[in-house]
Amino acid sequence: MSNLVTVDQERALHLLQTVFGYPAFRAQQGQIVDHVVGGGDALVLMPTGGGKSLCYQIPALIRNGVGIVISPLIALMQDQVDALAEVGVRAAFLNSTQSLAEALRIERMMRNNELDLVYIAPERLMTPRCLELLSATPLALFAIDEAHCVSQWGHDFRPEYIKLSILHERFPDVPRIALTATADQQTREEIIHRLQLENALHFISSFDRPNIRYQIIEKDNGRKQLLDFIQAQHAGDAGIVYCLSRKKVEETAEFLNEHGITALPYHAGMEQKDRTRNQARFLREDGIVMTATIAFGMGIDKPDVRFVAHLDLPKSIEGYYQETGRAGRDGASANAWMAYGLQDVVQQRRMIAESEANDAYKRIQGAKLDAMLGLCETINCRRTHILEYFGQAALACGNCDTCLTPPRSFDGSVAAQKILSTIYRVDQRFAAGHLIDVLRGIDTERVKQWRHDQLSTFGIGSDKSEAEWRTHLRQLIALGLITVDYENYSALKLTESSRAVLKGEVQIQLRQYRKAEKAVKHKRQSAKDFAESQLSESEQAIFERLRWWRVETAKAHNIAAFIIFHDSTLREIAKAKPRSLADLRGVSGVGAKKLESYGEDLIKLIADFS
Repeated sequence: MSNLVTVDQERALHLLQTVFGYPAFRAQQGQIVDHVVGGGDALVLMPTGGGKSLCYQIPALIRNGVGIVISPLIALMQDQVDALAEVGVRAAFLNSTQSLAEALRIERMMRNNELDLVYIAPERLMTPRCLELLSATPLALFAIDEAHCVSQWGHDFRPEYIKLSILHERFPDVPRIALTATADQQTREEIIHRLQLENALHFISSFDRPNIRYQIIEKDNGRKQLLDFIQAQHAGDAGIVYCLSRKKVEETAEFLNEHGITALPYHAGMEQKDRTRNQARFLREDGIVMTATIAFGMGIDKPDVRFVAHLDLPKSIEGYYQETGRAGRDGASANAWMAYGLQDVVQQRRMIAESEANDAYKRIQGAKLDAMLGLCETINCRRTHILEYFGQAALACGNCDTCLTPPRSFDGSVAAQKILSTIYRVDQRFAAGHLIDVLRGIDTERVKQWRHDQLSTFGIGSDKSEAEWRTHLRQLIALGLITVDYENYSALKLTESSRAVLKGEVQIQLRQYRKAEKAVKHKRQSAKDFAESQLSESEQAIFERLRWWRVETAKAHNIAAFIIFHDSTLREIAKAKPRSLADLRGVSGVGAKKLESYGEDLIKLIADFS
């Protein structure tokens, strides 16, 4: 890129500062904006909270015509449009929630070039009516958000995304920018192929989210462990709890509410109006915990989600990274917490085996699950493991659970041989529970019925607890030494790889079992403590007053509080203690429109407080 600053670059920086209120572009944002303004196509991989939206919003303001944003969730479009309206950008959406009259009004404004950005769901975009509308509209660009949805092998495939290649075919001169926070090499290649982005420039930012602490613990009464975690580290904070089934979502929400934590369920089996209401409460109120299936969360812009918890094992590292990335968008400390056990492994493998997908798909999903199991079972830094999965080299972070409390490993060859031998001697016909009873020498009725108390391996594992053997079993499954026969009551079977271990030809390292400890409070983890570490006592008092003002103002405007100002901006105001509009103008996050809308109120509030 030339060192000479072009007129468009000057204009882009001016818009960033005056409209959005930020002093400078971050990382690759400036390069991406410059490329798209110049008419180039782009594939942008940037972590959640990294500022992807500005990469298409500013080019849409500079280029002539309307910027079309393809977004997969209509439930979030209202908040996205509200946020743009707050900074003075002419934005709208087209979706099924609107009346015919309102849709016709938006369509007329599009044709007349009276809007800067319009959000459209891919299903609607593909209708003949919408394609005709686009043909009659001056177009600035197409932004394809959550572009990983195009991947058939990915964790969030949306069939309608595959059809988006029509944009290049019908509008070859309109630049396209595809954006996602999550894509391994295979998914990137599929995005390029299916969206016909072969000539696009690739902008791949660091995948690291250093403010998120990753923690995976042994599951032992997961809901109670979750409750302990929230009460110890995140009392009063907003968070998301992911569960695999709709039933578990409902039960977990009920459990948390019974213990004084305001929790709301969200899953595809609920009525649309109930899902929409719960999502709106989560976005617009403080301290709500959403319990949900993975149907929830895509595009969530709530900046102050302090934790994301998993009570069930995600299907892939991509899915895990996408979901945990919804925490700490504001840059403050956040937690990614998971309770994980042997049953999670069995359940996920069963789901793959029993799916109606073809063998190729099952192989790929199996490989993705293996990678996820590797993350759970690693004795090394979890952050390094995640980043290396996405092709980024990294050093140990010093902030995840394996860095803070390094797990111990040991030569697990003998323990593995005991397990593998017992599986062989029970004819590879029994599930984990029965196998562990035999290992530990437990005289259950079933053990006696099958005369397994007569086996040479009966009781050879009496020195370890059931939990320890489950930990070892899980690791052997993750290592591919044991497989689970889902058509035969989840019977454990030996693989070809197990033979060398049984013969003593291969040694294996296992992670030592460590009993799950009760969660303890880490002062740096809560949002309030983060604020206090940044502010003096008087500044903290101003910050709390500003938050109160923001809540009341948001209610009056019927918008989410964070749309008015993020906490980070309120902290800057509390530090600066502006006495005039000129003082306030330099605060990050305060653009011209917000200065006009709220400046006088803020100056008066600071003066009254002082």
